[in-house]
Amino acid sequence: MTPPALSREIRRDSRTEKLSIHELSRHYGVHRRLVREALTSPWPAPRKPMPPRPSVIDPYKYLIDAILRADLDAPRKQRHTAKRVFDRLVDEQGMDSGS
Repeated sequence: MTPPALSREIRRDSRTEKLSIHELSRHYGVHRRLVREALTSPWPAPRKPMPPRPSVIDPYKYLIDAILRADLDAPRKQRHTAKRVFDRLVDEQGMDSGS
């Protein structure tokens, strides 16, 4: 159930069935704090955006760009695939393979 719909259901049950906050939280499987928020405001509070995580390949982007730029002049069959670029980074730069 979407948050606005859930808030609407919680408010409806609070009015019609006279359920307590504890009973509503148990019935809908949500925290009591969320029930209180639903009863005080018709719209849920906006979620806090997650901070951006650094990418694993950030330190290697310049190398990947160099490999791909060199491939522009290479014949089609001799160009690097994504797996080959990854293998080169693991072998030559000591990048963690993730396995």
